[in-house]
Amino acid sequence: KADDSLAEVETDKATMDVVGYEEGTLLYIGVEAGKAAKINEIIAIVGKPGTDVSAFVEAEKKGGQAAPKTENKPEEKQDGQKSAETPQQNKETAQSSSADGGRVKASPLAKKLAADKGIDISQVPGSGDGGRIVKKDVDSYVPAAKTKEEVPKAADAKPVQPFAQTGQESYEDIPNSQMRKTIARRLGESKFQAPHFYLTMEINMDNSIRSRKSINEISPAKVSFNDLVIKACAMALRQHPAVNSSWRGDFIRMNKHVHIGSAVAVPDGLMVPVIRFADQKSLSQIASDASQLYEKVRNKKITPEEYSGNTFTVSNLGMMDIEQFTAIINPPDSAILAVGAIKEKVVKKGDGFAVTNVMKVTLSCDHRSVDGAVGAAFLQTVKAFLENPVTMLV
Repeated sequence: KADDSLAEVETDKATMDVVGYEEGTLLYIGVEAGKAAKINEIIAIVGKPGTDVSAFVEAEKKGGQAAPKTENKPEEKQDGQKSAETPQQNKETAQSSSADGGRVKASPLAKKLAADKGIDISQVPGSGDGGRIVKKDVDSYVPAAKTKEEVPKAADAKPVQPFAQTGQESYEDIPNSQMRKTIARRLGESKFQAPHFYLTMEINMDNSIRSRKSINEISPAKVSFNDLVIKACAMALRQHPAVNSSWRGDFIRMNKHVHIGSAVAVPDGLMVPVIRFADQKSLSQIASDASQLYEKVRNKKITPEEYSGNTFTVSNLGMMDIEQFTAIINPPDSAILAVGAIKEKVVKKGDGFAVTNVMKVTLSCDHRSVDGAVGAAFLQTVKAFLENPVTMLV
């Protein structure tokens, strides 16, 4: 069909579907389902039944690219006419229907994986465009538990043999995606080439909690604590430009613009959409931009321009109840701020005790371009903004 997903193109940041342009019969399979295709290699040829595609196949062979071991051609009927039925390989990626007779939208790779695992593809929720089921949906799918009616009765159950083996060793080798390979390469280079040092500070968030509640009563976009951190960092970078820099070997580039990357976890790894000119934007603008970028990341609609150009990065695991952690610097930045969860803490006040809300942050710095005192001063400024958020509104 014209809207069938033929393949998935995977970059270091996202995965996109290649959709068929015309309807027709699968005449030639150049790359088997589940395998990787080389650039400019014929994936498949689709056309009218009986069309001679040998010229295309021979041209590919002469170009030095491997042709498939077998070529499926339409079978001859008894009346001499060629059948329009698709080959067996095409049946593996044929349309499937849900329980109500509607078509299930799924990529060929997802269908093949589901078939190999014995999974009913119609039961898998899709996360792709328009609910399309993709590879990650099948990989993460967990079948629902059987109902009581489906559980065999005790009389039908076979007796357990004594001394039976209760476990079996097994494993699965999962090929690394382009995104995972890039994360490993870039962060490996960052960790082992850039001399990291770490600064941790505790911030009182009582005023931020109260201010955020008041702000969200009038803000057109819901402001999160992460938005407050991004704004505080952006304004602090204005006062400490050395932290807004990058090591370039023979020189240090001092960025005069402030583009804050905000790390987002995705099934295949990590993406860092960028809030541009964050220091010049209001909290509601930052919240709106961040929300739109996160949505694009989830829907695989984000463009290269929207996840590049960062001059500083914020990585927040507070929503996952992580109290404190250290992050690896995201090149070409000189620093990254790791943000933990807001926790209640008992402190001494006057002659008694009280509960206050605190948040721990850790700044990872590249010592080649950021000195310890500079990083510490930057954190003090971030702390001052978050402990008195009204100063960010002036």
